[in-house]
Amino acid sequence: MPFSLHGIGVSRGYAIGRTYLLQRNQPEITEYTIPDAIVEDEVQRFLSGLNLARQQLRDIRLRIPATAPGDISAFIDTHLLMLEDASFTETPVKLIRSLKCNAEWALKMQRDSLVQVFEEMDDPYLRTRKDDVEHVVRRVQRILVAEDPAYLNDPDYSELTSTRLEGRIIVADDLTPADTILMQHQGVLAFVTEYGGPLSHTAILARSLGIPAVVGARNARTYLGHDEPVIVDGRQGVILVGLDERILRYYRHKQQEERRQQRELNKLKGKPAITRDGATIGLFANIELPEDAVAVRDVAADGVGLYRTEFLFMNRPDVPDEEEHLASYLHVIKILEGSPVTIRTADLGADKQVDGGRGGPVCTNPALGLRAIRLCLKDLAMFRPQLRAILRASAYGPVRMMIPMLCSIQEVFQVLRLVAETKQELSERGLAFDERLPVGGMIEIPAAAVCATQFARYLDFLSIGTNDLIQYTLAIDRVDDEINYLYDPLHPAVLMLIRNTIRAGQRAGIPVSLCGEMAGDPRYTRLLLGLGLNQFSMHPTGLLEIKRIIQDSDVGELTDVVRRLLRTTDAEKYAETVKTIAQN
Repeated sequence: MPFSLHGIGVSRGYAIGRTYLLQRNQPEITEYTIPDAIVEDEVQRFLSGLNLARQQLRDIRLRIPATAPGDISAFIDTHLLMLEDASFTETPVKLIRSLKCNAEWALKMQRDSLVQVFEEMDDPYLRTRKDDVEHVVRRVQRILVAEDPAYLNDPDYSELTSTRLEGRIIVADDLTPADTILMQHQGVLAFVTEYGGPLSHTAILARSLGIPAVVGARNARTYLGHDEPVIVDGRQGVILVGLDERILRYYRHKQQEERRQQRELNKLKGKPAITRDGATIGLFANIELPEDAVAVRDVAADGVGLYRTEFLFMNRPDVPDEEEHLASYLHVIKILEGSPVTIRTADLGADKQVDGGRGGPVCTNPALGLRAIRLCLKDLAMFRPQLRAILRASAYGPVRMMIPMLCSIQEVFQVLRLVAETKQELSERGLAFDERLPVGGMIEIPAAAVCATQFARYLDFLSIGTNDLIQYTLAIDRVDDEINYLYDPLHPAVLMLIRNTIRAGQRAGIPVSLCGEMAGDPRYTRLLLGLGLNQFSMHPTGLLEIKRIIQDSDVGELTDVVRRLLRTTDAEKYAETVKTIAQN
């Protein structure tokens, strides 16, 4: 009997193949007391486990092909850095000595503490980095609970390389970056995981590799048998089971159509995004890490519309210095060879564990607490090195600086004053920079969208961050499984705030872009064009499809339709009009 499982489609495409169930759960950890005489032996056992985990990851790092996406090696490097961090190397040792407990239990207690820290963060990208903690701890725990702690073979490597995975659809609770590396050249067709979201490791890596993936498919390993024929629809987030010839024929046709469309999309590389009525649209890309700039270049994007810099602050006991910032920015500038790069200043959450271990109480509600530009203006010792590095980077290519989470015009004045002071400082040091470095702001708080005219008067550009704008406007947490069904980019209030921001930019004569998930979703492209948007910034993998839609759109017609849409009070008519806009 045919049936379907549902999750979150995070990497588009269709796969038809047989399942491979990866049964790899967290080792069961029990607590026991260590006699005084052998406490130091237990400490050494723990440290040996860390060393072996490091060696396993270094071995995997060496197996990464030169052609692999930068995301893969970056995640492995992150795990290696974590194994050098004091939170892993020192804190469990202190617990072993003070509590006289076994190494596995000490590591479990530290894991629980670290995961809680990440879960209390507001930023969805940073929150999902708790996966790094889970993956690193699980690797060390497997070494510690093994009957022979000195074994040198990586059990994950042994399983994945001794099994023929070509044509398989991997079904697991979760996948580590190391798993992905081991599987990428074995012809795996798709990934299905029971956990994870759009910003999880599996999602990011699947998109980079162009492999269809569905995450958050709860209990998938319960309902799916081993070696069972299934279809994975990475667009809709559906896994189809109990296949008949009619379903197979339909999805084979979809695969053929997708391959044909991809061939056509590849022809658009390097061609301008111009609508049927002659409007030129800018298409930029968002990047998380310096290595991602290669993907931006490969799709011939107009530049980087959002360079997130939070990775510089993670998994370390101190804050990055000016030279570290500068090196990461110059890496991207060099790869893009003259294309503009928009660097967002640190958008860290309320918890100080990610900003170099700075102390302070955890905010009760991180979404509304000390974060982003609020944190930067409060902690100038953290902020000033980044300002200096961004300005210095501007001497090597077209750089723009973007301020996240602006709420009041006073914050703009404070930032502009700091920029002026930093320019003076660099001049005195004899260091070059672009005197006219554009400074812009992210509009992601409803108050900022309502007052966009004020911000547009003093800033050089605006960028709408719809992820947070929607969340704050509708008062919902988009990563909360209980209420994420309320996360609605098409809510009239959201569209009106977007339109108000775009109009404020038009009146001030400054560019306005949109860098949230809406920008890369084909369902919203024509709607955003009708709202007046002429700059999009998205994940590189979605850029060519958005370009195709733009080239087949008429902004004049869409503007009239969207104007009527925003006057509609009939919910059914509103939904039908939105659907019509997306399909035309």
